[in-house]
Amino acid sequence: MDIDSIKTQIEQEVQNIASSGQMSEFKFKYLGRKGIIAELTSSIPNKPKEERASFGQEVNRLKSKLNILISEKEKTLSSGLSQGGLAVVDIGMPGIAQELGQLHPITQVMEEICNIFMRMGFQVVEGPEVETEYNNFTGLNIPLEHPSRDAFDTFYLKDYDRLLLRSHTSPVQVRAMKEHKPPLAIIVPGRVYRPDAVDASHLFMFHQIEGFMVDRGVRFSDLKGILEVFAKGIFGRDIKMRFRPHFFPFTEPSAEVDISCIICKQKGCSVCGRKGWLEILGSGMIHPNVFKNVGHDPAKYTGFAFGMGIERIAMLKYGIDDIRLFFENDLRFLKQF
Repeated sequence: MDIDSIKTQIEQEVQNIASSGQMSEFKFKYLGRKGIIAELTSSIPNKPKEERASFGQEVNRLKSKLNILISEKEKTLSSGLSQGGLAVVDIGMPGIAQELGQLHPITQVMEEICNIFMRMGFQVVEGPEVETEYNNFTGLNIPLEHPSRDAFDTFYLKDYDRLLLRSHTSPVQVRAMKEHKPPLAIIVPGRVYRPDAVDASHLFMFHQIEGFMVDRGVRFSDLKGILEVFAKGIFGRDIKMRFRPHFFPFTEPSAEVDISCIICKQKGCSVCGRKGWLEILGSGMIHPNVFKNVGHDPAKYTGFAFGMGIERIAMLKYGIDDIRLFFENDLRFLKQF
């Protein structure tokens, strides 16, 4: 075999390679176990003794040159280009769409709510999801005989001394008032847990936002004004709002807050139960016992607190009738938001 003619042949064939399949065939032809380089190497013992060394050196130089040409060609193929700069891929084929992700609707509503209160001077604070029984109940003036403290209504952690998965975000109220002196204006978003049977309006895990303000001379009228700004910011400026007397152990007086039905405009529909009103949250003035439990003088400070379910706000805002849709990971549903 003439090494010079093989070298010329290699250079010509490399230029014509246009795909990884052709490259594999080329490498097999020259570098395979029975390839041309192997044949040249095996022919060295048959050469006259005085020619063997020089012939072997020429074979090694040819093999090195071949490897360099293969490496350069593979780089060209991997970049999608052939000699002359023409695309190897079929540009007529449709491309692969790169879909952009987006925030979950619950996250979107949570951020929208937090932004409204932040513009009014509230600070966002988070707390642990595993809480002490004191912070979750006792510090909030919830007595031992209250049904929410029963194991049927709270996830207590086995083998731990009275630790539990928080049933509301209100324990952060206790934590914050113990750590900081008034004035305080705090909003607390997060996950909460209750052993409820799963249906169209209940889950064992959902999201809440707790809000509270503490200072000298905070009044119920301050609570009404702030919640009105919130409600109109979420549901629109045309809604009406009302407060109904209620009972919560940690507030006194307490009130449920309703807005006029955004679906039927108070004409009566299945969403509002033909009443024309939709309940959105609970609220009230912080109970004096809560101030005592955190070491603040109730004769010196007053404050209000409120809490709402984020899923409920999202369902009302977007007209969703089943809470389970938020967590089934159905992209057909989630892509609407």
